[in-house]
Amino acid sequence: MLINKGVTTALVTPFKNDGSVDLNSFESLLDHQWQRGLKQFVVNGTTAESPNLNKDEISSLVDCVKKFNNEAKIILGTGSNSTRKTVEMTLWGKGLGVDAALVVVPYYNKPPQQGIEAHFTEVAQNVDLPIVMYNVPGRTIVSMNDETTAALSVIKNIVGTKEASGDMKLMKSIKSKVDRDWLILSGDDDTCLDLCLLGGHGVISVVSHLIPSEISSLVEKAMQGDDSCLVEFSKYKNLLKYLYIEPNPIPVKWALQKMGIIKTSKVRLPLVEMSKENSHQMEKTLDNLGLI
Repeated sequence: MLINKGVTTALVTPFKNDGSVDLNSFESLLDHQWQRGLKQFVVNGTTAESPNLNKDEISSLVDCVKKFNNEAKIILGTGSNSTRKTVEMTLWGKGLGVDAALVVVPYYNKPPQQGIEAHFTEVAQNVDLPIVMYNVPGRTIVSMNDETTAALSVIKNIVGTKEASGDMKLMKSIKSKVDRDWLILSGDDDTCLDLCLLGGHGVISVVSHLIPSEISSLVEKAMQGDDSCLVEFSKYKNLLKYLYIEPNPIPVKWALQKMGIIKTSKVRLPLVEMSKENSHQMEKTLDNLGLI
């Protein structure tokens, strides 16, 4: 497989107090993941604060993952709301030696389904790199429907989709229209087990920063059809609540700093650090789970 099934962590980008990228903290995060079995990562995704990273910074993050362990697989976020820029960014990413590109449904422009299909087709035809599409209507306004997804699934180097709508009816309809092994990955921690129980192939996750081995075990059970994972997952109900109580990645960076994995919880504007009230609740949650 070019891309592993199971859990992929959408990595945060740690920053120093002066706002620059903190590669030492990034290595600490990679070690925390690797030691707990996670070996596939998204770099420059939404969780990485991709709108605020330049090419030099992205390149340094990719290099850091590759130097950390050459067995690691890297899916690079390259999407935008410009088809031309997405092609250019994906070609550039290929030159960095990544394993695949994560390409989001164009945001803000609100393209019709025909435009979404044309966008992904153009990218796939111009860049010989495995592409995972990313449907996240909470951020893009428009949602890629099942017919569009199925039509794009026949393009050789479009290998799957990250489905972050949380809509299980949509996922089931996509599943019925694509080849059995075409990757359907959850992009929503809250519903990732439900998706896997319905035949999905894993999750591109945020909560895996904090409980990597635990979420991996639960996703594996779900992929095997063992619905006991849902009861076990309920243990993390409050963690998920406070992980998304403010825009991602504000809470997860706060938690990683509290756990001693990264040095600061700093984010770049227009994001701001976690409020005192929510920080207090997150701290209680982490403490109750034995994570701090």
